[in-house]
Amino acid sequence: MTDPSTASGIEARHLLPTATGRQTWAALRTELARLPLLSAVAGTLLVAASATGLVAPWVLGRLVDDVIAGTDTQQVVAWSGVIAGAAVLAGLLTAAGAAVAARLGETVLARLRERVLDRALHLPSATLERAGTGDLVARAGDDVAVVTNVIATSGPAFLGATLSVVLTALGLFALDWRLGIAGLAAAPAYALALRWYLRRSVPYYARERVATGERTQATAEALRGSATVRAYRMEDAHVARIADRSGVARDLSLEIFGLFTRFGLRINRSEFVGLAAVLLAGFLLVREDLSTVGAATTAALYFHRLFNPIGLLLFESDSVLQAGASLARLVGVTTLPDTASPDSSRPARPERPEPAALEVTVAQHRYDDGPVVLRDITLRLAPGERVALVGASGAGKSTLAGIIAGIIEPSQGSVRLRDVPLAQLGEHQLRREIALISQEVHVFAGPLADDLRLADPDATDAELTRALDLVGATGWLRTLPDGLATAVGEGGRQLTAAQAQHLALARLVLADPAVAVLDEATAEAGSAGARDLDRAAVAATEGRTTLVVAHRLSQAATADRIVVLNQGRVAEHGTHAELLAAGGGYSHLWRSWRTPDPVPPPARESTEGNRHPNVGAPGTFPDQPATTRVRG
Repeated sequence: MTDPSTASGIEARHLLPTATGRQTWAALRTELARLPLLSAVAGTLLVAASATGLVAPWVLGRLVDDVIAGTDTQQVVAWSGVIAGAAVLAGLLTAAGAAVAARLGETVLARLRERVLDRALHLPSATLERAGTGDLVARAGDDVAVVTNVIATSGPAFLGATLSVVLTALGLFALDWRLGIAGLAAAPAYALALRWYLRRSVPYYARERVATGERTQATAEALRGSATVRAYRMEDAHVARIADRSGVARDLSLEIFGLFTRFGLRINRSEFVGLAAVLLAGFLLVREDLSTVGAATTAALYFHRLFNPIGLLLFESDSVLQAGASLARLVGVTTLPDTASPDSSRPARPERPEPAALEVTVAQHRYDDGPVVLRDITLRLAPGERVALVGASGAGKSTLAGIIAGIIEPSQGSVRLRDVPLAQLGEHQLRREIALISQEVHVFAGPLADDLRLADPDATDAELTRALDLVGATGWLRTLPDGLATAVGEGGRQLTAAQAQHLALARLVLADPAVAVLDEATAEAGSAGARDLDRAAVAATEGRTTLVVAHRLSQAATADRIVVLNQGRVAEHGTHAELLAAGGGYSHLWRSWRTPDPVPPPARESTEGNRHPNVGAPGTFPDQPATTRVRG
């Protein structure tokens, strides 16, 4: 089972992999083998329930023969009691089997979901960048929901129906092999109906899952960048994009429903063929005294009993196929190479990172088959150097930052840390060496201390407090009712944008990487908050090789060196003073920005000096909306 080429014009090679049918079954067998007792109990109960269901038709056949033979009322009552008892027992066994089977399925799915989440958290950043978060969110959300729904509702019934069909077919042959063959007359009609349906529906289900991922991606992008969307008046474009993706998913669902309706007609036709064949065979056998009326009656009841399980199998194949497509997408994530280090313990690290030189060479970079967004970039960051990256919207700042952070692989080029290509470091070491913090910072639900310890699980409370103090967060930390134990995030205390960015910078201090990349990481705060965050960023990156995508020119002015990007190329580079003296684009930008002092004292607030570049005078560099990637 593989991904279709596209459901909305986007090539499937950009998506995360989807497992083949063999890989999916192998993963299921592996998980079931880990639960041998539960699997055995579930199988036994379901087989017993299906076998008990054969009792009533067999007893009715015997009852018919006894009535014809002139049996007494007491025997009729006895057989009736057997039928009632078998019905009660079958109901109890069916309920118990369904409960145990559902428990088994939920356990298997929970373990599979844990594997998916574990592998997703260790995905190489470049892989996730190419696939987009929508595909992963759809798998972890929509696909898990589809599989869970089948396991909780139709899954046990589907297994029970399968067993009923097999055992009932064996019962038919046990009565009379000729009656069994007559019942098989319906098999070709059922097979043709199922073949007709599968050939048309399976590709639709795979395309539907892809379309759902694209719809999720479009919605997530619009919501994450809602402020930017409103600022640039792009609401209609994003709504149209979401509507387009939703329309694709809707149309696919309607086409599947139409196929399903026509499938039902073919099932009814198959039932008629099979029952007619059994009745005709029974009539001929009874007429020739080759069988009894009771046996023919039992055969007809057995085949009639197949209507529901066969119908359930065929009709529920709609849900099972969807679950199969979703399960294949989940297993596909688990087939990705495990990039986690075999030694999960955090090695001892010095209080300050060792000096690290970073060299970037990008001959050119483009996204897929799009235009070139970066070209002829050669940049070296000396150990401990702080470099500011400025430029107009669309100049390629965030792309270059992503390449330096190792989350984007350049089309033609390389990045070397301590003269070692990032590709050779491995994802685990790369994340320890380089941290990327963007404008959009996530606050995890739970105690503040746990949120901070995501960067260093072994950090003591004193170390957490020192990290917060270093970035200037102790002021609001004292206002928390339970200090570090205060629950933050969803369901807890909501942090402001500035406080969330303080939290991200404190994580950076605790993670202690050699290289820090700040992609407009202090852009969300207001005037006073921005100054505090700028100071916090300087403190958090002290002694580290740092690249700052500058949102305000005051950030650039305090850097050791400034690199100006223009249309994907390095237009200028040098210190703040050198670029002002050169009289180029940066000098013009600085003068239009009208900042008299690159580092205004904290006591004085200059509205003019903190003007956002987007609203500067003509000729300024309007800044690009920050990316949604968050690391560190």
